[in-house]
Amino acid sequence: MIIEREQDVTAAALAVMERTSDPRLRQIMVSLVKHLHGFVRDVRLTEAEFRDAAAILVELGKLTTDTHNEAVLMAGSLGVSSLVCLLNNGDQGNTETDQSLLGPFWRLNPPRVENGGSIVRSETPGAPLFVSGRVVDKDGRPIAGAEVDIWHASPVGLYENQDPEQAEMNLRGKFTTDQEGRFSFRSVMMVGYPIPTNGVVGRLLKAQSRHPYRPAHLHALIFKPGFKVLISQVYDPADPHIDSDVQFGVTQALIGKFLRHDSPHPTARDVVTPWYSLDHTYRLEAGEAVLPRPPIK
Repeated sequence: MIIEREQDVTAAALAVMERTSDPRLRQIMVSLVKHLHGFVRDVRLTEAEFRDAAAILVELGKLTTDTHNEAVLMAGSLGVSSLVCLLNNGDQGNTETDQSLLGPFWRLNPPRVENGGSIVRSETPGAPLFVSGRVVDKDGRPIAGAEVDIWHASPVGLYENQDPEQAEMNLRGKFTTDQEGRFSFRSVMMVGYPIPTNGVVGRLLKAQSRHPYRPAHLHALIFKPGFKVLISQVYDPADPHIDSDVQFGVTQALIGKFLRHDSPHPTARDVVTPWYSLDHTYRLEAGEAVLPRPPIK
């Protein structure tokens, strides 16, 4: 098609997209062109703004490394990650779900830990935390033999890959559920933290006068053949940013019961008060068990 007016550009692009052989890719590309061209018209995107946008995409790629994923961080800060999660889980967005954001800090192959063991691998000051988890199916039946990856930020608000003071794989571990679907471990109480702001995402937050904080949370990734991989975060309701998460990840189903205890621990004599406990149930949906691509190494 020889372009005679601006409307012809969209028509020509759509005609090309319609020739895509794969049906799902065709659906995506046709819709993408319609909405992308509509967006350009809606905001009357200028040439300078277009060049800036292209430069931002390039910068997102350059800022993504083995230990940091700026693209995932941006998707979360725009609410896209949370929207995709909720649309694809909980009966296609119609019911509550334990699914949540993967986030930019999951790593493959954390060390295996026996139930009841500790995931603290280097000196990590903080209040002791004892976690008891249970993995069940949609009908509440226990799932034995499920692999549970756990990770969380330290009490200074950093994951171990961000902090040279922490040992490799500190506050990370892989557990296997018992016949009752249970797993348990000891750690330290996490805190909320600011996401990295020294890149594109930081500039966006500053332009919008937004704070960069995520409320304190515990990550879990649960794998069991016959079930969809569960990616979950459990949030501390006492965190001051529980209702203003910069990544839009907090749902009612993901708010946990982190209990503070000011009396001695009943079995761990080395524990000083206060200490905390969390007892949480994770529900898996039937489906294909496919691990996500790790955002970092």
